[in-house]
Amino acid sequence: MPSIILASASPRRAELLQQIGLNFSVRPADIDETPEPDETPEQYVERLAREKALAVAGSSPECLVLGSDTSVVLEGKILGKPTDPADARETLARLSGATHQVMTAVALATEGQCQSVLVITEVCFRQLSSAEIEAYVASGEPMDKAGSYGIQGLGGIFVNELRGSYSAVVGLPLQETAALLAGAGYPVWKNWPRSLESQTL
Repeated sequence: MPSIILASASPRRAELLQQIGLNFSVRPADIDETPEPDETPEQYVERLAREKALAVAGSSPECLVLGSDTSVVLEGKILGKPTDPADARETLARLSGATHQVMTAVALATEGQCQSVLVITEVCFRQLSSAEIEAYVASGEPMDKAGSYGIQGLGGIFVNELRGSYSAVVGLPLQETAALLAGAGYPVWKNWPRSLESQTL
């Protein structure tokens, strides 16, 4: 079986791949993430996922390279990582009581080819008080996250409804990732451990 490379420095994406039993190495891609003129959020997210995968695959053509990108989108605009605590407070106030989209694309590059999938999840926030926004920003959790929150952390208490893929909101859509790998001849379940009882059957 070919080696798998995750073209991302995100610890959350690495944890999700470990969750489904994959052995892989991490090699973050160094690409320009500036949006192109008139590029939609959907186009932007999928382009970055593909460029990340292809950038690393160029030096490792024999490997399966996974690239991914996630954006939080409110009213058609991408909410990036906060620049400072004041920016995080403003973003959380905008998300309060509203529904936004989390767009995550995953791309698989191998042998000069690249396939990608875009997953869009609707996330609904309840109304947030100014006191809990202050406490959340003070925790430091929002500062390295798109949209200024992490659903898998303290920010999970803000979400009252989710329509779509939870793992995609964390950073990597597991079902779609597994499907891409299976299509490349690498079904993830073949790596799953077997219990001692099943090995004696």
